[in-house]
Amino acid sequence: MKILLIEDDEVIGDAVKTSLEKADYLVEWAKNGLEGEIALTDQHFEAIILDLGLPKKGGLEILKNLRSKKIKFPVLIISANENFDNKILGLDLGADDYLAKPFNLQELHARLRVVIRRNNQSSDNMIEFGPLSFDIKQRAFLIKGKELNLSKRELNLLEVFILKNNRSITKEALLEKLYGWDDEISENAIEVYIHRVRKKLNPFGIEIINRRGLGYSLNLV
Repeated sequence: MKILLIEDDEVIGDAVKTSLEKADYLVEWAKNGLEGEIALTDQHFEAIILDLGLPKKGGLEILKNLRSKKIKFPVLIISANENFDNKILGLDLGADDYLAKPFNLQELHARLRVVIRRNNQSSDNMIEFGPLSFDIKQRAFLIKGKELNLSKRELNLLEVFILKNNRSITKEALLEKLYGWDDEISENAIEVYIHRVRKKLNPFGIEIINRRGLGYSLNLV
């Protein structure tokens, strides 16, 4: 899962990024509002962690612009700004949750899971597709109750598919979701990971299909 962190505080930003990456999230860190808005224009993300007091462009302005474009992925505000009106305004502008600084990193993880569940219309930490289940909290895939052995990149690939809720995704979008700014990207690498995941899913009646002109998606045989 690819997360955009927009935070100008070096200490907080580094702690959040390191913590999320240890949990196998792919995190892009924008250190001012303008950099964050450019990232939102250039890339696809599953969620945003957004500070309000940002240089160059404020967090509320970023949020307002985002929602005005009908972009619906979850936004979790983190802010040291104790102004209650700003909290209400952020939520009214379309933020999914608000976490005041200083915060516990485990609470940040929990609140992130909540907004992801809500965005996927799931009442618990499990997202299911036929015999396949994705445990959002443990960040693990299960097949008929047993954990599926996946590399980190394979897990991230399969996560993209299950969060798309059976909608197709192009190879170009997969590249953006699976690689960071500093990674060297290759369409051939995507094909390799898709092939590996296919081999692990096929025995259970799940396939990854490529619809011409639309892209890849999960399918029950």
